[in-house]
Amino acid sequence: MEYGFEDLSVVMGTYNEEEAIETVLTDIEEVADGEAEVVCVDSSEDRTPEIAREHGARVIEQEPQGYGVAVRAALLAADRPVVVTTDCDDTYPMERLPDLLEGINDGADVVSGDRLYYGAETMPDLNRLGNRGFALLASVLMGRRVHDTTTGMRAYRRELVRKVEWTENTGLSAELLIRPLMRGYDVRELPIEYRERKGETKLDPLQGGAAIAKSILKVCLEERVR
Repeated sequence: MEYGFEDLSVVMGTYNEEEAIETVLTDIEEVADGEAEVVCVDSSEDRTPEIAREHGARVIEQEPQGYGVAVRAALLAADRPVVVTTDCDDTYPMERLPDLLEGINDGADVVSGDRLYYGAETMPDLNRLGNRGFALLASVLMGRRVHDTTTGMRAYRRELVRKVEWTENTGLSAELLIRPLMRGYDVRELPIEYRERKGETKLDPLQGGAAIAKSILKVCLEERVR
C-alpha cells in the first residue's frame, strides 16, 4: 500500500514551547498540504496548547511526567498508519517529511533521522559529543552500527508502535530505535539537517545523558535475553 500525507500522524510532547510551536505546526501544514494529523501531548504552563489548537492539532493535556511519558502517549494516540515523531523546538526539518514517508513506502518499518551525518554544528558541543557516544555504545551492544540513537525525528509504522511495550522516559528516543532493530524490523537511517533550537532546553545534559546511557544498556540487555 502506498501511503500519502492523509495517512500520516505527526506527534510530539510539548512543554512550554510557545516560542517555537507555531513555526513547527505551520511547517507541517505547508509540507503536508494540511492533510496530516498532528497530536500534541502537552504539560505546558504557557500558551503552547492554545497555539497548537489554533493550528488544528489534537492536544492531550497531562501533568508533567517527563519526555518519554509524553511522547509515548502521543505515539499511542495517533490514528493513522504512519506516525512521525518530532520535537516542538523547531530543530527538525519538516521539509523532510516526504523523505520519511518515502522510506516507509519503500518497505521500512522505521526511518530514523540522523542529525549527526551533516555534523549537527548547531548542537551544543557537549550534546553532540554525548550523542556520538550514545550511538557508539548502542552499536557495540547491538552488534550493528547506528549513527544517531537519540534523534527525535523518526517515522514508524503504527502497527509496530503498538506491538512493542515501551518502558523508558528520558531514554525513550534510544529505546524507539533499539528495540525494533534488535527484533529484526527494517530500520533505516536518513541524514537530516538539525537547526538551533528556539527557547530554552529542558534537559540537563549531565543528568539526562546518564539516564540515556543507562536506558541504552538496560534495553539492549533486555532485548538480548528476550
